Amino acid sequence: MTPRLPRRLLSAAVAAGLVLAACGDDGDDANSTDAPAGTDVPVELSESITLVTYDSFPESDTSLNDALAEFGEETGITVEILVAGDTGTMLSKAELTAGNPEGDVMWGVDNTFLSRAVDGGVFEPYASPAATDLASELLALAPGDEATPVDFGDVCVNYDIAAFEGLAVPATLEDLAEPEYADLLVVQNPATSSPGLAFLLATIDEYGEDGWQDYWTRLTENGVTVVDSWSDAYYGEFTWAGGGTRPMVVSYGSSPPAEVIFADPPRDDSPTGVIESTCFRQVEFAGVLAGTEHPAEARMLVDFLASDTFQSELALNLFVYPANTTTALPQEFVDFAVVPDEPRSVDPADITANRSAWIDEWTTIVLG
Repeated sequence: MTPRLPRRLLSAAVAAGLVLAACGDDGDDANSTDAPAGTDVPVELSESITLVTYDSFPESDTSLNDALAEFGEETGITVEILVAGDTGTMLSKAELTAGNPEGDVMWGVDNTFLSRAVDGGVFEPYASPAATDLASELLALAPGDEATPVDFGDVCVNYDIAAFEGLAVPATLEDLAEPEYADLLVVQNPATSSPGLAFLLATIDEYGEDGWQDYWTRLTENGVTVVDSWSDAYYGEFTWAGGGTRPMVVSYGSSPPAEVIFADPPRDDSPTGVIESTCFRQVEFAGVLAGTEHPAEARMLVDFLASDTFQSELALNLFVYPANTTTALPQEFVDFAVVPDEPRSVDPADITANRSAWIDEWTTIVLG
């Protein structure tokens, strides 16, 4: 899953190999401390393991990094962060090194890429004891315990509330192609942007494999603007955040609370809204990398990523939702975020089989 809002999108990427230093004792007992509940502790543990993740991981000195340091304090295991690019790039590297991985755990493969990771032999199956607290519908996406869901979010069309005074807010995907909404929408290129791909998949979910092409033809004729990235869309073309000319943008269901949290001066209402029927669910997973030299320690880290200690830091750092159903949300998420009751989805196997062809077709239709 790609960037959310300011902290997730605009933070500097963590340099490869950044060490989140553990604060436990340096003595002989450092590697025999208690592990997270439900994990068998070997007699001796490695002093460090590597978490491979995407380039949206927040910079150091955040509470998310502090949580990983807490894992080090509990176990005596330092977590080194290896940033491997965006999700697609990270997975491509993992496929090339399957069985001889660059790290021990990988976090950030989402449901649009999961079946590709499984088919590529990237993960070693592991049934985490932490799964008892994870949402069942998320666990169902990896029925063979290939990976563990850590977080989820929804890609949705957002709108500038003030810009729609005197004009009804569109309620459906079909509405976006109507003449009264001509030249009002900006989207991302699915070949270069994860939210762009998610929005394309939302239209495939709505119109089917044989009907989405006509929809995009009509959307193009209605003046949709296409840019390469979320930041180009949200902070460039979108009227509210970028001062552009487009009052509708493909963003996230968690964008409105971010607008409240980062508002300067402070405000107690969100200036943006979400068109719920357009939302496509993205779920991010962590898994033990096949061939790791530290499988026991890797499983301990997966357990920790699914624990409330780590999960409670996700919302305000990455603007995603915790997979752990016992984790409380910040009040801003409760008040302003949109979590659709029936988010759109496409079978991961269908995505893997058709992703390239769908993007090629989209490119021909929309960009000529």
